[in-house]
Amino acid sequence: MKNNFIPLYRPSISKQEIINVKTCLNEGWISSKGKFVSSFEKEFKKKFGYKYATVTINGTAALHLALLSLNIKPGDEVIVPNITFVASVNAISYVRAKPILVDINKKTWLMDISEIKKKITKKTKAIILVHLYGFAYSQKDILYLKNKYKLKIIEDCAEAIGSKYNNKFVGSLSDISTFSFYGNKTISTGEGGMVVVKKKNLLKKIVFLKSQGLNIYKSKNFYNHEIIGYNYRMTNICAAIGLAQLKKIDLFIKRKKKIFQLYKKILKNQVTFQEQINDTISTYWLVTILVKNKITRIKLQKYLNDNNIETRPIFTPMHKLNMYKNPKKNFVNSTYICDLGISLPSYPDLKEKEIKFICSKIKKFLNNN
Repeated sequence: MKNNFIPLYRPSISKQEIINVKTCLNEGWISSKGKFVSSFEKEFKKKFGYKYATVTINGTAALHLALLSLNIKPGDEVIVPNITFVASVNAISYVRAKPILVDINKKTWLMDISEIKKKITKKTKAIILVHLYGFAYSQKDILYLKNKYKLKIIEDCAEAIGSKYNNKFVGSLSDISTFSFYGNKTISTGEGGMVVVKKKNLLKKIVFLKSQGLNIYKSKNFYNHEIIGYNYRMTNICAAIGLAQLKKIDLFIKRKKKIFQLYKKILKNQVTFQEQINDTISTYWLVTILVKNKITRIKLQKYLNDNNIETRPIFTPMHKLNMYKNPKKNFVNSTYICDLGISLPSYPDLKEKEIKFICSKIKKFLNNN
């Protein structure tokens, strides 16, 4: 790592994570069995008030399991935002369903209900709501979609753990919610995910699917696999890290809120920030800004990189990727946000003086360009 290099993201690791991992190593429970797996699931449910939860190997696997458990089949249509991390759309392809891409709102960067309604057909079976960069959909909108159209709702909370709508944690209103604990997420297990459900039968199905088709709820024969399943289980080591991280999540979210507020205060009137919907509270996973045009964005990224500041462009719109390319559709807002957007260093341990340094470089560049 370069001297004085400021990365986009860095996990916040302290003594407890190390102690927990050493316990796994000393006790010999390093794979998918061990006390930390069940403890992490239990504490996760307790913290956010979810009824049932089960860990997975990563957030993508969590989404795949969600779609499988809801019986999404080949030929079914699943609505998904055009700007998201590609896993949200790939999971739909895994079950051979058809992703139906929806453009985003220019201010919130989330799908509008009006745009979703235009895409609903007789083949539509589910909607994946991605709480992008920690900014949540409205409770009112989620309940409207759920009750009006009787479709399955999946909340992709990978970037929004701890975010809220109407004082409820994201993931509380949908049929199934999924989370990611990748190294750059608010809490991390290195690689890992979680599936949250309200119904026990769904939990059983997901555990069945993620455990190589072994029905642990009724099978007395350890190797009596009943279907072609998947090995999507989390290791005890990852769960041990997750449990330690979970105990610090309130502190992480508090810090990330301050980071966002400081960026916004210093860069006021110079750049544009993603906006919250009225009844929601963001956890600001990545602070992401918009500049005046694409050329400025490209040059600013290079300038910041030359000054040892790592940034990243906004996710490439799905309709521009080879797998999902759709030249006939005009995703105006997605293209606009992608062309102008830059994600800035946003990790919990980022210091105030580092934020001020980053902002000073941004302001200097923008004033000269």
